This record gives sequence, C-alpha cells and structure tokens, in this order.
Amino acid sequence: MTTSHYIAGHWVEGQGSDCISVNDPAQGQPFAELMAASVTQVDQAVAAARNALPAWKSTSASERAAFLRGFAEQLGQRREALVTLQMRNNGKPRHEAEIDLDDAIATFGYYAELAEQLPSKNRTVPLAAPGFTARTRLEPVGVVGLIVPWNFPLVTSAWKLAPALAAGCTVLLKPSEVTPLIEQAYGQIADALGLPAGVLNIVNGKAETGAALSNHNGLDKLSFTGSNSVGSQVMRSASAQCRPVTLELGGKSAIVVFEDCDVDQAVEWIVAGISWNAGQMCSATSRLLVQDGIANALLPRLQAALANLRVGNPLTEEVDMGPLTSQAQWLKVASYFATAREEGLQCLAGGHALDREGWFVSPTLYTDVPKDSRLWTEEIFGPVLCARRFTTEEQAIAEANDSRFGLVATVCSADLERAERVADALEVGHVWINSVQAVFVETSWGGTKGSGIGRELGPWGLSAYQSVKHVTRCVG
Repeated sequence: MTTSHYIAGHWVEGQGSDCISVNDPAQGQPFAELMAASVTQVDQAVAAARNALPAWKSTSASERAAFLRGFAEQLGQRREALVTLQMRNNGKPRHEAEIDLDDAIATFGYYAELAEQLPSKNRTVPLAAPGFTARTRLEPVGVVGLIVPWNFPLVTSAWKLAPALAAGCTVLLKPSEVTPLIEQAYGQIADALGLPAGVLNIVNGKAETGAALSNHNGLDKLSFTGSNSVGSQVMRSASAQCRPVTLELGGKSAIVVFEDCDVDQAVEWIVAGISWNAGQMCSATSRLLVQDGIANALLPRLQAALANLRVGNPLTEEVDMGPLTSQAQWLKVASYFATAREEGLQCLAGGHALDREGWFVSPTLYTDVPKDSRLWTEEIFGPVLCARRFTTEEQAIAEANDSRFGLVATVCSADLERAERVADALEVGHVWINSVQAVFVETSWGGTKGSGIGRELGPWGLSAYQSVKHVTRCVG
C-alpha cells in the first residue's frame, strides 16, 4: 500500500521516514504497511486545501449538500468491506462495526440537511439606532486540520469532516497511525463523486506528521480527538498561532445506580457502558456508584454477566467483545491490573490478560475501590470497572462530580423526577437516563473540565466550522 495519501485530488506515495505497520489485534500480527507522509507532503496538502478554498466556499449550499449525500450513499455501497476492515484492524465485533458505519452514514445525511438550511441563516438584524441596517453572514472558518483517533475511525472523522464540508471549509485529515486504512475510503469516495481537488486531503503518519499539521501556519482551525497528553500539545500549537481549536479528550465517567432500579436492566446498562469497544472509549462509564440498598443484589449479577461475556476474534467467532486495538493499549491495561494487585483491590471478575494469541484482556470488576486509587481517578481505556457504594443522592452527585474529567454520565432509577434532577446536577456534557450509550447526530457531543473544548454533532458541530460576519450600513 504505497499510494496511501490523498493530496490535491491524487493518490501519492508516502515520503516520510516512518513505516506504519497496520495490525490485526486478534492475532497480534501486521497485515499491511505504509510509509508516512513527509513534512513537505503536509505542506503540499495544506497548500492544496488553501488553493481550493475560494471556489469551494463559493459553491451553493445545495451543491455541498449533494456531495455530502453522495458520501453517505457511497459509504453504504462499501458496507461489507468497511465493516470487515473495522473488525480486522480495530477488533470490533460485527454488530459494533455495523453501528459505526451507520453512524457515519447518518452524520453525512444530517449535515447535508443543515447545509441546505444555511442560506436562511444569513439574516437582517433589527437595530435600535435609526439610520442604520445590519445583517449577519455565517462563513466557513477556512482551512481546517482534523486529527482523529484509533478507537472510532470512520465515525469520528465523519463527525468532523461532514460539518466542515457543509460549512464550506476545505480539509486536511490525519487518521491515527494505528488505524490508517479505513479513512482512505473518504478519498476514494471523493474521487468517485468528483469532489474538487484539494477540498479533502488525507495524510497518514505518526507524531512527526501530526506535529507538522498542528504547527502549520496555513491552517485556520484545528479539531482534535484523542488523549489529554496529545491534546495539550495540540492546544499549545494552536495558541502559538492564536487559532481556534476543538478538543474532544478523555473521560472517567460515572454510572449511578439507585436502589429502586430494576437489577437486570441496571446490569445491562453497566456492562454496555464498560465493554463496548472493549472499554476503549472516552465515554466509558468506568466508575460505578451503586446505592447501598441494591448493591448486594446487583454486584453478584454484574460479576456473572462480565464473566459470561464472549471474548474473541470477531472475524472467526461470535463474540460480545473483541481484543484491545493495539499492543500499547494492551500493555497499558495490564499495568493497571498490576497496580490493582499492588493496591490490594478486591477483584470480583477478570483482572488479567487472556492467555491466547492477540491482545485480549478479561472484562474486569473491582469493588470498594478507594477514591484515591489510580484505577478510580485515571482513564484506563479498557474494560475495567471500579465500583463504590453510596447512601444518599447528594453523596452520589458529589462523588460523580469529583473528577478532573466531565464528559458523560448515566443515571439509573425508576424515579424519573429524581433521575432528571441528578442529570441536571452532574458536571458533564451528556447524560443518559436508563439507557445504553445511544448517541444521535442531532445531539451535541463534548465535555466539561478536562474532557475538552467545544462541541461536535448537532448544529453545534456545524457552528464549530463557521465564523460570524456582521455587516452594518448607514442608510441616513
């Protein structure tokens, strides 16, 4: 796979110094290699986006909407290939890979509709002062750099790419070096649709490529999803240019279970919140707060449910959970198992890597975890659940909010008035009540505190790629 970069409407060979090895995590073995883009190629991609910007932002809203619908249709036509690639490169079970693809398709369709509404957003503004008129224009912010993670490739890129194109921006997309292949579908689709050259550019690479992009003075905005450590570097780069940035970072989210909740339903919601994508998601509800009155009934059932999850290779087995996506992540999760043993935590399920080929770990549950434990406070990014008991609603809210993160939370209670009250009190960007983590393109995504800056999805996702221009005219 030598022509792995899409620049100015052409597929080109990587000229960087890094060789990217693409792995099948269920086997722990590489199945493809590609050369990273060079710094010069990043420059070329940014220049291509800059050259394409005047014409692209001048296209009609209906033209841009047609391209976005084309992306949605083309993704659907590639369904089996993209689902299989998600399973092979990410280790996702088939049902998860299919949901990811459907999410990406829905995102392009949704922003096609919003694009068509853009002309009505330019409007006259009433003024109190006589002799003047005023109007607003929503304009594309310009050339944007999009840096996406490995845990939800195709999806996270759709959340950024679709609104950016809808707004009239031109784009440089950098996929994760762990999962660089699936985003190439967007370049293939751009070719198939006749998207003007330079509107979408894709460069693959490791840290050198990411730094070249985030430091580039030819960008007007950066949007990054990933770890807090890398996000802080991206923010520093943006601050040097006084450039707007959207950051979607980590989480250490709580799921709060009150004693009036149905035990079996609660177990279903808890398991989904920690085992989906093998817990490799910033929204994983990895802190379980369970009320005293239900704890003794819930914890044994939860223990059994986690122990009964089918873990294996999604390409060859019927599974509920696949492997961790990279060896680095496997080693990181294993280090937390070691920390738990050092801290003397009580383990009810799992707590170890699985003795088989590939990067598999067991779904894990620790109970009565102290608030100062690293496993309670740090994002693990694996199927590791820590539980604590609480007595009162006020205590549950205080402990859920006692985190440097603020991405999501889940509340489980038969008392809907209480559930709504607790949801309002939680310091996070998204709350589910009595539900698995259903994410809809019409709602917002993003967090408070250390979980990031800005919002994606919904109309907020589109506004992230728009600037507001005000035109005031004297008519006296």
